[in-house]
Amino acid sequence: MSEQPAPSTETLAQADAQQPGETPAIAHPWADLAPEQFSLLRLAALPVDRETGPRPLRFIQLGRVERHAKDLSLLRLSLQVPGQRTHREQNLLEVWADHQRKEVRFGPDKGLSVEPANRGLGRFLLAQGIAWARQRYAHYQVEGGALPTKDNFNEAARARRDHALKAQGFTIEYSDPLQLKPFYSAARVSSLHGDWQTEKVQIIELLDAAAMLQQADQRLQEQEVKLRKLEEKLERLKREDSGLRFTITCLVAFSLFQAGLLIWIATR
Repeated sequence: MSEQPAPSTETLAQADAQQPGETPAIAHPWADLAPEQFSLLRLAALPVDRETGPRPLRFIQLGRVERHAKDLSLLRLSLQVPGQRTHREQNLLEVWADHQRKEVRFGPDKGLSVEPANRGLGRFLLAQGIAWARQRYAHYQVEGGALPTKDNFNEAARARRDHALKAQGFTIEYSDPLQLKPFYSAARVSSLHGDWQTEKVQIIELLDAAAMLQQADQRLQEQEVKLRKLEEKLERLKREDSGLRFTITCLVAFSLFQAGLLIWIATR
């Protein structure tokens, strides 16, 4: 009988963490799908907010991937902000359609978390997911669930979250008087709304983005020409100033010489 290899430390740790009788969770094959289609989003400049701070003009990338099978369909939307690293489940929206149960579920399970906050991106992602679901599965039911409680201790964040969900057609209910356990629900996909605040978030098409870059490059060249002309004018004025300074110095020296000569003649 051959000797079995000893289990690794990682395997033992996983076995100790697993409760008796439990089966290890198996990730879905679509759990780590990378985006396949990309779009450019323009975040309009907004006034400074007391809670979230400055809100300047920004451009971010929207990634999209979808899969369809006999039992399930998936839409995954992700946002990538230049120069900013986010957690794995941040800036991510998933829409799962269960064709056996005729039900649509919005995810991820830990809730929709978007950065930068208070820029209209949450409603935009929800609107995109709802529009996708309405186009294909408008008669499906919506699977409700509990909302994450991390925003419940910030009144402004909770108000923004509830307002965004209600604007898209969801119903928000609290199971406790302190409003610490929120739940969202909706009757059917057809009762949800696929619009968002277009004055805050705009989808930039490829040709529009190219035109913007071309216009920016043209303006940059015009500014460079103006700057070069100003520099030439400044150099000319510096040369004229140096000539005037030399002339003034010569006149002062000549005046002193004349004054000295007159004094010498007067004293002789």
